Amino acid sequence: MKLAKISVFISFLFFVFSCKQTTQKENNKSNLPSKPAKDTNAFVIGFYQGNLTEIDKYDVSKLTHLIFCFTHLKGNKMCLDSNRDELVLQHLVSLKEKHPRLKVLISLGGWGGCETCSDVFSSKEGRIEFVQSVKEMLVKYSADGIDLDWESPVIGGYKNHKHAKVDKDNFTELVKELRSTLNKNHLICFDANCFDDYLKYSIDWKNGMPYVDWVNLMSYGLPGDSSGLSAHNSALYSSRFQYESADKGVRYLDSVGVPLKKIIIGAAFYAIAYENVDSTDHGQRRRGKMRNDVMFKNMETKYPVSDGFEDFRDTVAQVPYMYSYKLRTFVSYDDSLSVTLKMRYAIEHKLGGIMFWKLNGDKYTEGLLDAIYREKFMSYKL
Repeated sequence: MKLAKISVFISFLFFVFSCKQTTQKENNKSNLPSKPAKDTNAFVIGFYQGNLTEIDKYDVSKLTHLIFCFTHLKGNKMCLDSNRDELVLQHLVSLKEKHPRLKVLISLGGWGGCETCSDVFSSKEGRIEFVQSVKEMLVKYSADGIDLDWESPVIGGYKNHKHAKVDKDNFTELVKELRSTLNKNHLICFDANCFDDYLKYSIDWKNGMPYVDWVNLMSYGLPGDSSGLSAHNSALYSSRFQYESADKGVRYLDSVGVPLKKIIIGAAFYAIAYENVDSTDHGQRRRGKMRNDVMFKNMETKYPVSDGFEDFRDTVAQVPYMYSYKLRTFVSYDDSLSVTLKMRYAIEHKLGGIMFWKLNGDKYTEGLLDAIYREKFMSYKL
């Protein structure tokens, strides 16, 4: 009986500790116990935008798919930008010799990379010529499929790039044409923003999804609740500091009939910083100026303790962040624990898996990919 009382008391202490406010400082060292678990078919998809040699510093056996970034439109055709890009693509595809289960896709567009997409995809002739060029490129380089990163149909995105209401229907016609023209084994996916305007207005989910293998839900680079406010870059769940989140996006797609197995959630292998942010709630959801992102592998030197950076965690959004009282700077990012929880979420909710931007933002050893891979094959108890 005494032992039982002690056990209850310890459980109570653990409950109290776990319910501390979301702004409580944490040391971020997870030390999660592990035990063998059943294998899973969940995808682990890495985007790569880099040089010819850096890819060899990563263990690509931990990936199911590798996506080359980026090709662009020249006229109505998908084209590589340079001889250097061609060499990189060829090298990525050559990795399949050692890793035969790896699939290599080619991405079109990217942020700022789809200036003429609205015009090209607005006509049947334009779509047919584009799709034919995709097929030729996939066959020429022995690649496994295409990733469409058009940011963004209907609502626009980068600067003054053209966008129109008809983009929504034209996108459906585009993926329909791709499916009817590409080889049966070629994969088709696209990248979708994870916020209300895109989810509601950019894509005809009911009529478009049957033609694609999956959608990459870009649940990173999430906007703040209002323009100019600091935001959690890659929130798993919505919290009082962050409205948009991966879970919110998944729930919306589920509500409009998108098969869960066709949803891939995203993780950020980079940090976003906001400067001139006051210290209320350690900088969460406060007005500030967003700065360029920093790759995860460079964070320790960019945001050192000597500059006053302290580690915190929003335990509702399930993401870490840093704040420097000295520099009045808020930094949002993913760490090993947060990507572990994202992978777990994907498995438990029977999603297609997880993807991330970008592979070469990670550390070469003991990085975020390693944490994702461990969670895919091991069962952790927090």
